[in-house]
Amino acid sequence: MVATPKWRFEYNLNTLVILFGFAGGLIAWGATWERVNANQDSQANSIDRLDKRLTAVEVSLRQIDNHELRISAVEKQAAEAATSMRAVESTLNNLSSDMRLVREILQRIEDGGRQSGPLQR
Repeated sequence: MVATPKWRFEYNLNTLVILFGFAGGLIAWGATWERVNANQDSQANSIDRLDKRLTAVEVSLRQIDNHELRISAVEKQAAEAATSMRAVESTLNNLSSDMRLVREILQRIEDGGRQSGPLQR
């Protein structure tokens, strides 16, 4: 008859490596989780700060768009004013030449009246 073997407690190297690896993985996972949770507040603050900056930039952009619109309107008015001034200048030049012509006609009439003598009735 074969004797039943006595139970002996032996360390298996593969089992120890797997257990230490699993424990190390859990510890690393816990440390990573802690770092992620610790940085969430700073990341949330950074996101809030960036959101505020973006809002300020959008406000500035709207103001710039408004200024561009106003400047283009002023440029258009200036161009129209320049066109109107050219038209007024042209009209004044025409009026000046007409006044010169009227003056010459009046001088001829006066000279003609002096040469012919006084009018008799």
